[in-house]
Amino acid sequence: MPRDDRTTAIIGGGIIGICCALYLQEKGFRVEVIDRAGGDDRRASHGNAGNLSPWSCVPESVPGLWKSVPGWLLDPLGPMAIRASHLPAAAPWLLRFLAAGRLDRVERQADALRALYAPVVDLYEELLRPIGQTELIRRCIYVTLYRDGRMADPDALGWRLRRERGAELRLISQEELREIEPDLSPDYEAAIVMQGQGRTTNPQRLLTVLTERMLAQGGRMTRAEVGAIRPDAEGVALEDGMGSRRVGRVVVAAGAWSAHLLKSMGLRVPLETERGYHLTIRDPGVTINNTIMEAGRMVVASSMQDGLRLAGTVELAGLKPAPDYRRSRMLEALGRAMFPGLRSGEASEWMGHRPSLPDSLPVIGHAPGHRNVLLAFGHSHLGLSGGAPTGRLIAQLAAGEAPAIELSPFRLDRF
Repeated sequence: MPRDDRTTAIIGGGIIGICCALYLQEKGFRVEVIDRAGGDDRRASHGNAGNLSPWSCVPESVPGLWKSVPGWLLDPLGPMAIRASHLPAAAPWLLRFLAAGRLDRVERQADALRALYAPVVDLYEELLRPIGQTELIRRCIYVTLYRDGRMADPDALGWRLRRERGAELRLISQEELREIEPDLSPDYEAAIVMQGQGRTTNPQRLLTVLTERMLAQGGRMTRAEVGAIRPDAEGVALEDGMGSRRVGRVVVAAGAWSAHLLKSMGLRVPLETERGYHLTIRDPGVTINNTIMEAGRMVVASSMQDGLRLAGTVELAGLKPAPDYRRSRMLEALGRAMFPGLRSGEASEWMGHRPSLPDSLPVIGHAPGHRNVLLAFGHSHLGLSGGAPTGRLIAQLAAGEAPAIELSPFRLDRF
């Protein structure tokens, strides 16, 4: 069995894994990223809406959410769908998800999420500055749209959770909204804008340049399917398509596939894949200046270098079934309701797997009982925002340093 006790192997070449590798390199570690062969443009790091949000501190499950779920499921254009064949497997996760929405738990989760994501924009700029690519990150505001102005309530729970943790919010009128985003439909009566946001107009390019930096600094990229992780006192044995070999340390950053890997260590994780879809229209004929979300449909619209991206919807269907691209195509109808001048034309469809835990908190830290296995997965809809902050924390743990934030809320054994 080949030995390489000096190397830290990161399983997963998405934005979480690459950021872990870069921060480990800063601490002097030798790194190898092990990524599944093929499908780079299918990963969540490619297909997200490009949002970098220090204020993403509202858990997905909140009090009263259950009242909305039946309507969502019955609405063909609704933000959520569950395949009937997957419902038996998803039911335990859904029950845990709803239970996580108690107000006392939501407040604690919001504190943890705010601490994690607070430095995201600054950290990405720091990672990009040495390679002269800071233009990939833009500062912006986040605009949440309301067709019914009476629904734009800054005192509603989600906005209150953000404001109490320092977010700068402002309710704006229809006239002010038109000044900020002139191509929007005049049907929107109000919006709430949130300051201090960031975005990238090319998530795939962001991942690519950071990967290139990692490789230029001596890191390695291996294409392989890791089947098992077997840690012991001396290191970690990895079993993959090339056989079995040993490394000094492993970081599990394999997104929605992380739970399968941890089964080989006897660990069970309530990890679900929230399949997300997007539609990118190449020549949309409209311009978006910030990141925009439609509150009713929960669709996010953002300008990308290759067109206008409409992203959103949740489908619970598991890892293996083929995409249902009707979920992507329905986004065009929603986009046209947001932007009456939106042109039809060449568009790309995408589906990716968002790794989600019932309480909306990722797993970050040591695997229970194994100091040489570190965990970095489960960021749900916020993987891009989680990349740099999580990478910094993993490197601090590997180096034996005090982490920048309290990590007890993110421990795997909380389940």
